Amino acid sequence: MDEQRIREILDRIKNVSVAVYGDFCLDAYWILDPNGSEISVETGLQAQAVARHYYSLGGASNVVANLAALEPEAIQVIGAVGGDLYGRELRRQLDDLGVDTTALVIQSENYDTVTFAKPYVEGREQPRMDFGFFNRRSEATDEALLAGIRHALETADALIVNQQVPGSITNEIFIDRANALFAEFPDKVVLLDSRHCGGKFKGIYRKTNDREAAALNGVEVGLDDDLPLEDVKSYAHRLYEQFNKPVFLTRGSRGILAVDRDGLHEVPGIQLLKKLDPVGAGDTVTSALALCLGAGVLPEEAAEFANLAAAVTVQKLFQTGTASGEEVLAVGRSPDYVYQPELAEDLRRACYVDGGDIELCAEAIPFGQIKHAVFDADGTVSTLRQGWEQVMAPVMIEAILGEQYRTADMALYEKVRQRVLEYIDQSTGIQTILQMEVLVEMVREFAIVPAGKVLDKFGYKEIYNRALMEVVNDRIARLERGQLDVSDFTVKGAVGFLAAMRNRGVTLYLASGTDRDDVVREAHALGYAEFFDGGIYGAVGDVTKYSKRMVIDRIMTENRLSGAELVVVGDGPVEMRECRKRDGIAVGVASDEVRRYGLHPEKRTRLIKAGAQVVVPDFSQWHDLLGLLFGPSAGARSK
Repeated sequence: MDEQRIREILDRIKNVSVAVYGDFCLDAYWILDPNGSEISVETGLQAQAVARHYYSLGGASNVVANLAALEPEAIQVIGAVGGDLYGRELRRQLDDLGVDTTALVIQSENYDTVTFAKPYVEGREQPRMDFGFFNRRSEATDEALLAGIRHALETADALIVNQQVPGSITNEIFIDRANALFAEFPDKVVLLDSRHCGGKFKGIYRKTNDREAAALNGVEVGLDDDLPLEDVKSYAHRLYEQFNKPVFLTRGSRGILAVDRDGLHEVPGIQLLKKLDPVGAGDTVTSALALCLGAGVLPEEAAEFANLAAAVTVQKLFQTGTASGEEVLAVGRSPDYVYQPELAEDLRRACYVDGGDIELCAEAIPFGQIKHAVFDADGTVSTLRQGWEQVMAPVMIEAILGEQYRTADMALYEKVRQRVLEYIDQSTGIQTILQMEVLVEMVREFAIVPAGKVLDKFGYKEIYNRALMEVVNDRIARLERGQLDVSDFTVKGAVGFLAAMRNRGVTLYLASGTDRDDVVREAHALGYAEFFDGGIYGAVGDVTKYSKRMVIDRIMTENRLSGAELVVVGDGPVEMRECRKRDGIAVGVASDEVRRYGLHPEKRTRLIKAGAQVVVPDFSQWHDLLGLLFGPSAGARSK
């Protein structure tokens, strides 16, 4: 889905009238300060001091907030709240959104506004406290709600039925009467998102997740069970066949499946490098789907749009976030999709070109048209910087912990270390300055270092580069002294493969996230600079003037290339993603950099997720790789 199409959908949404029936809830965030409390004189117990507190819309209320963020023409709400302070706050926030609350019933007896109180200590959520889980709706309340549903079916373009709180529907007759109403309006878009009553509502669209879908198919799965994609697809198909309406099945970071009369559509997940909070993402998907469907958008495109919207909200921490149209556009301009996670995470699924270790990860790859080739440097051709991760990690950890680097307790140290390692793994291949930009954000997030002592991205880059260049310069010196040779610092077969590609008449480019002067120096030291007649590119200190994306775009534009005329070879996710966005052929090099040959399984996983269509452990079989790239589409077999 390109930017123009996203804009068209956003414009159509502005004419949609939508209604929401459901469990209207409030999320209460209490940020506790362990240093600010006192011991109670009366009880002798340690009190919890609330440093700050704030309240946001949750449950069906958050669905409404997400709808409002996308600016439809009108929103109606249909539900019940208590006559308590949380109910007053919830109604105030809904009024601020400008929605129609005529059908929001206030039930004062036997009903508390459903509220999820979430205490946080040092950024970690503590056990939640829930209000309103013993509510019993009165008959009068149910009658008012059913009247509200009928009015919505008569006047709105789409109705969302949202049920999330256990026992929120205490009268089963209510569901029967709601189903009768839906049957009266068979062509109306009614989208169900129900955690506990999914099998009871009939004849309407439904949004569910993989585990709920399994349960609806009579399959019991544990919270930690990994559900095979083939099984999940079958669950979605069966639900469509059972209810005869489109089904949307969310899979968290693995995206969304949609099934309609045209079959199954798979929307991949989106790779996000920031710290994420999935709370409320399901509500975002529900609201985006309903608005798209109400605007006449086909289910497949509705799922794509909803996927982009969810990618916005999961990046908003400590809140049940929403996604505005501009935010959806920002994500949609160049999303980094997660390709084939099942294949990536299971080496047993690998398929190889007959007789070798070249893995084919996609079908019908348009080989045989290559005219230009972009190579990453570090880890793809050169291993001079092997171990840069082990240099960067302690630099980042020390930057975050500051003066507590050597004294921090192991729990804190390990929390920081895991966060750093996770980010380094995800960001392999991007410019160092961008990694340092995120480091600045992490230092501020942990707030251990005083604000006045936090360096900027250039300061942290200088510290990292100084540490790394000590290692690199020592290796180059040993090379120049003849103690080691080129083969000790290049991936096996890489130089031979470069020479063969050049002899084929392919124009070669070297593009690295490392500073350009260092890339050029190292290419000359290792003797392969001459092959890159298209140029050697690297970081120049200004991210607006250089990136691998810019290099690839320029090559394709200046040479008027179609996607299959460009191959990108690299060991980092960045170059794989940028290649796939332009329909080029992405070859991932998943090499063990210590040995300089052989498969590194973790590299393979992240390369396939980033879009690698071919994965090689090294270039030892470069003759076969060359034949594959310049020959017809190749077959594959399981190994």
